[in-house]
Amino acid sequence: MSSKIQGVHHIAVKPTAEQYEKTVDFYTRLLGMKVIKQWGDPERPCLMVSCGDNSCMEILGGDAEREPGGPLDHIAFATDKVDELVEEIRREGYEITTEPKDVDLAGMPIRIAFLYGPTHELIELFWVKQ
Repeated sequence: MSSKIQGVHHIAVKPTAEQYEKTVDFYTRLLGMKVIKQWGDPERPCLMVSCGDNSCMEILGGDAEREPGGPLDHIAFATDKVDELVEEIRREGYEITTEPKDVDLAGMPIRIAFLYGPTHELIELFWVKQ
């Protein structure tokens, strides 16, 4: 049976109104993601940023407090710059929960690290080493 899933289309985070600008700044300035769509109004702004392939991150304006981590376990982003990004993110004051390390994932050599984003979403930086 072939997979019905063709890849990640988008991952959504919903920061509180107070966290919205910090969240947008984290994904656009710090991680370098490009805004591809914006909508909503000043009270409920929304946008999508490109994850670098055909998938997107959707940032939805919210107003209620959210539980740390929300309903997502983690968001994994592919990158060959795991160590570089971890150091830049650390300098910005974000918590690194798992330092960069090499792992053998069922015969696939990878390098990973985990960190918390601005709304306490758990993010994995994931590099398939060639």
